[in-house]
Amino acid sequence: MRWNELTDVRQLEAIDEASKQGPVLLFKHSTRCSISSAALHRLERAWTADDDEAHTCWFLDLIRHRDLSDAIAHRYGVQHESPQAIVVRDGRSVWHASHFGITYDVVTGALSPVA
Repeated sequence: MRWNELTDVRQLEAIDEASKQGPVLLFKHSTRCSISSAALHRLERAWTADDDEAHTCWFLDLIRHRDLSDAIAHRYGVQHESPQAIVVRDGRSVWHASHFGITYDVVTGALSPVA
C-alpha cells in the first residue's frame, strides 16, 4: 500500500485540494495499539496495485503526531478514534470508521465514485 506520510498540519491543505479531484483516505494509526495494528495489516494485505493507482492514501502515526490528529478532528468534524479511517471528498469528511469497522471492502466502497 502506497502511503503518503502525514507529518505537518499544512499537508491538510494539499489533502483538501486533492480531494476535489477524487476521494482521499486518511488512516490514523497508533503504534501502541494491537487493534490498530490488526486493522492496518488487514487493510494492507487486501490492497492491490490497482487500488494504489486509483486512490490517494495518507498515513498518520498518532503517537508521533497527536497534534495532527486533533487538527483532523477539528477540521473534518470527526471525533478522534484510533485506529480510524476517514474519507475526504471536496474538503469534507464523507465517511469514517474505527476499530474493526475498518475493512478493505468497506474502505474501498467509501472511496468509490459517487453515483
